Amino acid sequence: MKKLLIIFIVLSVSTCGLYSQNKTIKGRVISDQFDTSLEVLIMINDTVEVGRTDLNGFFQIDIPVSVKKILFRSIGLDPTIIELEDKCDEVEVVMMLGSTDDFITFKKADRLRMKRFMKLPELHKEAFEKGIFKTDKACYKQEFTPFYTKKQK
Repeated sequence: MKKLLIIFIVLSVSTCGLYSQNKTIKGRVISDQFDTSLEVLIMINDTVEVGRTDLNGFFQIDIPVSVKKILFRSIGLDPTIIELEDKCDEVEVVMMLGSTDDFITFKKADRLRMKRFMKLPELHKEAFEKGIFKTDKACYKQEFTPFYTKKQK
C-alpha cells in the first residue's frame, strides 16, 4: 500500500512539472535613437505583466514555453509586439519613438510610421556595431500595427 502511494505521488508531481515548464528570456530594449529605454513594461497575453526593464534597458523574464508573443509598452514609445522563434532566448528590441502628427490623416501617419518601421533591422545591426547589442540580427518577427484600418463594406 505504501509503495502504491509513493508511486502515485511521484507520478502526479512529475506530470504537473510537465505542464509548468518555463523558459528564461533576457535582453535589452532601446529606442530608435539608441537611447536606453527604462521601465518598459513587458507583457504576455496582452494583460499579464511579466517584467520591466532596468535603468539601462536590460531585462530578464520567465515565461511559459507555450507563449510566443511578447508585448513591450512604454510612455513615449510605440507599443511593440514580437513573435519569438523556437530557439530565441536573447531578445534585443528596438522600439520606435511615438509621434504626434497634427493636421495629417491616419493613413499618411501610418505611411510615415511604416517607413521608420522598415528601418528597424538596419538600426538593430547598427546597435550591434556600436556595441549596444550582442547579436547583429533579431531572433524574432515583428509586425507593423497600423493606426488606420480600412472599413469593410
